Amino acid sequence: MDEKKDISNPAIESFCEKKDITILAIESSCDETAAAVVKNGREVLSNVIFSQIDLHTIYGGVVPEIASRKHIEKINQVIEEALSRSGMELHSMDAIAVTCGPGLVGALLVGVSAAKAISFATGIPLIGVHHIEGHISANFIENKELEPPFVCLVASGGHSHLVVVKDYGEYEIIGRTRDDAAGEAFDKVARAIGLGYPGGPKIDKLSKEGNPDAIHFPRAKVSENEYDFSFSGLKSAVLNYLNICQMKGEEVNAADVAASFQKAVIEVLVEHSLHAVKAFGYDKFAIAGGVASNSSLRAAFEAECGKRKIRFYHPSPILCTDNAAMIGSAAYYEFRKGLRSGLDLNAEPNLKLGER
Repeated sequence: MDEKKDISNPAIESFCEKKDITILAIESSCDETAAAVVKNGREVLSNVIFSQIDLHTIYGGVVPEIASRKHIEKINQVIEEALSRSGMELHSMDAIAVTCGPGLVGALLVGVSAAKAISFATGIPLIGVHHIEGHISANFIENKELEPPFVCLVASGGHSHLVVVKDYGEYEIIGRTRDDAAGEAFDKVARAIGLGYPGGPKIDKLSKEGNPDAIHFPRAKVSENEYDFSFSGLKSAVLNYLNICQMKGEEVNAADVAASFQKAVIEVLVEHSLHAVKAFGYDKFAIAGGVASNSSLRAAFEAECGKRKIRFYHPSPILCTDNAAMIGSAAYYEFRKGLRSGLDLNAEPNLKLGER
């Protein structure tokens, strides 16, 4: 496994303090081909995203082979457009950042290969970035005042993590899903009630027409760790409810199912997250990842954080989805520490947070 080289020294720190640091970032971990130019970790000069949602919708989810092929088709175009929109030239970049894991291995390889090729051809330093670290760092872009330490909930199709952000690049995962991620549960329930893919936005929209108290679905507790999540039982409860209605010939109110399911997910996410904030003695909390764009989840956190005098931070919806601006933000803080990746950087689909 490639390891980042720590080449920290006073000269590097002095260099970073005296000039703006501009980074070309690339993201291709799943089904978005993205590139961005980010200055000083918090100013986005460009953020280009090519989404493949329409390609995968007919299959009910992301097809890895299709995703990889489309990344190959679009990666150069997206990088060129990001540079063009930023008004800057490639040779003026201080670093090339790229998501190296976790994610779909074929998709990751496209971005990593492109970043390595650019770094090799230009001599510009290369920085491999953890995808989850990128999502957390999206909060720094729109919340200029946000500084560690704080607690962050990262909720997406592949991840449900509660993370203590101790400092830039220093994390402690205190809770994670034991089975389905929150976004994965949204997708599966959406498919079951006929909404299709992607499930999260569609359930969020439909739930506004339903009664969240119409059906009581279970809220799972994990006895071994009070901060861990489990959504498989909730998903199964929804499927069982639908099957029972079908066997009895009863009409299903999809809006009520969506609203009741969503309420169950939100209550668990809010309860665990704010319990962690209190237990660790912080007054700052942030959310990140695709599920963080859910309007009801945001509203619930706004209300509960307000009651507890906790400062609540969240990115705009476009920065909750997979994008390269967040990768550029995360890379900036690694660049300042003098961390670089070698040209032996590889895609690591199961990369753990904190391993780089």
